[in-house]
Amino acid sequence: MPLEGSAPLTRAVEEALLGLSDMAVQGYCVGLHFRRSVPLARFSTLNSVWMEHYTNKGFVLRDPCLGWACSNNGVVRWSDRRLIDPYGVFPEAKRFGLNFGAVACEGPVTSMSVGVIARSDREFTDAELQHLFRTIRTLHCLVSPPDRLTLSQIEALRVVSSGNRYAGAAAQLGISESALKARLYSARERLLARTTPEAIRRAKEIGLI
Repeated sequence: MPLEGSAPLTRAVEEALLGLSDMAVQGYCVGLHFRRSVPLARFSTLNSVWMEHYTNKGFVLRDPCLGWACSNNGVVRWSDRRLIDPYGVFPEAKRFGLNFGAVACEGPVTSMSVGVIARSDREFTDAELQHLFRTIRTLHCLVSPPDRLTLSQIEALRVVSSGNRYAGAAAQLGISESALKARLYSARERLLARTTPEAIRRAKEIGLI
């Protein structure tokens, strides 16, 4: 399955995700360091049709996996009675071939990382569950959330977010256009963003600007 992500892949992150692909025949979804209900980075190989259905139904607010993760660190199968599903998310998932699954969580609720894996043919083994949990712990450590940006990075993002083109933004800050681009580039790297608009959105979501 193709990998969709909201952040650039490092070699270490890519290797960790490859291990999930071997187990998750029907795909996986990993969200790292949730802040204000938004993950700093997200990677998924789940069926795009299911993901569209999941979004349109508003399941993110009703997902038993996320509900469990908000109160627990560890790993559990979807079939575990501790996962309460009053809105029928799991039966809906089965309609798309996601018959069996597991969820793992690491970190505090203010910056938790969550991973979900799925397959159609059988339950995940205990060994596979432990591998999932180790992988989420590893990814949680590999991708560090930015606690702050430099003043120059914040200024650059704010001026550009106001609708200024690069030339105008640079003039407003009293720097060269190349210096502005360098500041934006460093801000994108810090925020694990592919583009400047994505960096601006992410900085606002996690309260950095």
